[in-house]
Amino acid sequence: MTSEQITAEGTWTVAPEPFTSPDATALRRAYYAEVAGRYWRRPVSEAEIDEGLRDDPADGLAAPTGCFVVGRYDGRPLSCGGIRLLDATTAELTRVYVDPRARGTGGGAALLGALEDAARDLGAERVRLDTRSDLVEARRLYARQGYAEIPAYNSGPYAEHWFEKRIPAALPG
Repeated sequence: MTSEQITAEGTWTVAPEPFTSPDATALRRAYYAEVAGRYWRRPVSEAEIDEGLRDDPADGLAAPTGCFVVGRYDGRPLSCGGIRLLDATTAELTRVYVDPRARGTGGGAALLGALEDAARDLGAERVRLDTRSDLVEARRLYARQGYAEIPAYNSGPYAEHWFEKRIPAALPG
């Protein structure tokens, strides 16, 4: 599963990649630095990122229960995200990140499209996620891509908003 989206600005290619590949790891570090820095309202040190990533297991983000993808914009790794099954028909988005330098270029839509395709391939009929109030760009992206707010489906320590999108089955052939 590789998807490509050509925009006026450039080309996004999103493809599965091991959670621990060098590019995936660099993107997860950037993701953690941004979300932790916003939460703590200060820059995050390299040691804090290292500590946070030690507690960041793959949690089903590989076959047969999930997938992790890296998005490349004109060949540069600038986005990532994971999808994992919560049950036979429900998948969950996690670690969705687009580098701030690439926001507004179609990368978020390309990333979500690829993750939804991966969820569909896993047999999911809907995709859920949780996020925080301060991640306004993420909430805006999810709403633009057809995700609707739903009641809480988990009790994560940082979860403040929950979203869901029904994904149609793949067309035969």
